[in-house]
Amino acid sequence: MIIQRQDYIEKIKPFINKHIIKVLIGTRRCGKSTILKQIIDSLLTDGIPQENIVWINFELSDYFEITDIKKLEDYISWQIENVDGRIYLFFDEIQVVPQWEKLINSYFAKENFDIYITGSNSKLLSGEFATYLSGRYVELNIYPFSFREYIRYYGITEDFKYHFYKYLEDGGMPSTYDYGGDDKKLVIMDLYNSIVLKDIIQRNNVKNVDLLDRIMRFVMYNIGQPFSANKVYKRLKQDMVNLSVNTIYNYLKFFENACLIYQVKREDLQGKKILRYDEKYYLCDLGFRQALIGNNQRDITRVIENIVYMELLRRGYEITIGKVSNLEVDFVCKKQNKPIYIQVSYLLASEETIEREFKPLKNISDNYPKYVITMDDVDMSHEGIEHLNLVDFLLGDEI
Repeated sequence: MIIQRQDYIEKIKPFINKHIIKVLIGTRRCGKSTILKQIIDSLLTDGIPQENIVWINFELSDYFEITDIKKLEDYISWQIENVDGRIYLFFDEIQVVPQWEKLINSYFAKENFDIYITGSNSKLLSGEFATYLSGRYVELNIYPFSFREYIRYYGITEDFKYHFYKYLEDGGMPSTYDYGGDDKKLVIMDLYNSIVLKDIIQRNNVKNVDLLDRIMRFVMYNIGQPFSANKVYKRLKQDMVNLSVNTIYNYLKFFENACLIYQVKREDLQGKKILRYDEKYYLCDLGFRQALIGNNQRDITRVIENIVYMELLRRGYEITIGKVSNLEVDFVCKKQNKPIYIQVSYLLASEETIEREFKPLKNISDNYPKYVITMDDVDMSHEGIEHLNLVDFLLGDEI
């Protein structure tokens, strides 16, 4: 089943037929190709002739022979020969073609091309391409399915809490949804291994694959926990693993570039500065964690924190961890430099838990919105701090 990823389509619509390159970035198989196809369908619906649209998915065997920009240019020239009017170019996973930036820059210089590209590396726009096209592209981050998209895919109309716990384990990678049980786990593992092989090991010429795997598993076990390369170094040295702190930093950056993990920095809310220690990491999708190490249900507090983080990314927030004296605010979220503050917990099961979650927010002196998000059904809002049910938050547009 294919669902319309309307939130992304609406963000792209204002740029269709504009002289600006549309760039979609996200981890492999998170749905970028489907979004491109949905844009193409909208163009066809609007009366654009099929011959004016060129779509190339470099992951398909049909295009394996296009290994350099000369072959790519020849293919496009053949496709658009004798075609009049605006040409729409769609390049899926274009990073596999060496020096693709130069050819894209060449087409961009011609007024009659409307260009859309996707890539599985967050550094797709770094270096030479960014220099060529500074200010001439718009970047849109694509993420795995949200819980709202998950229930739309399955046509769920009730018992949302029950299905939320299923989502905790299934994750949001749409290409895995046609499978169940052990088959689903195998498909998720195969997808994860494909991302690691193609977008990390091969791209970065990684030699120590075992160390790479150990570091990623350490991140998965410790999502939402204060984290530093020194901690990983000390832990792995106990296992007699030969490594350096710099290697750990490099491998973490490889996973970030592949859009598998996200680093969140710590911000001193009183000193108004970013702190350079004890950042946190979150996974792009918890299905990978469930398949590799399990325990999503057991580690539910950290897992739902990960889910809230990803949802805030989808909603376009810039996110840091807040520090107020010796207290921590889980997420400081900003749009147009206006913050909101969010605490996340599983359940407010005792007075001590309520005090722990609300206290950091009470210590923030400004009047911007403050929220505590949990799985509780009873509203415990007080002192200007709003308490939200997690499922309601994920299915609504309140924040």
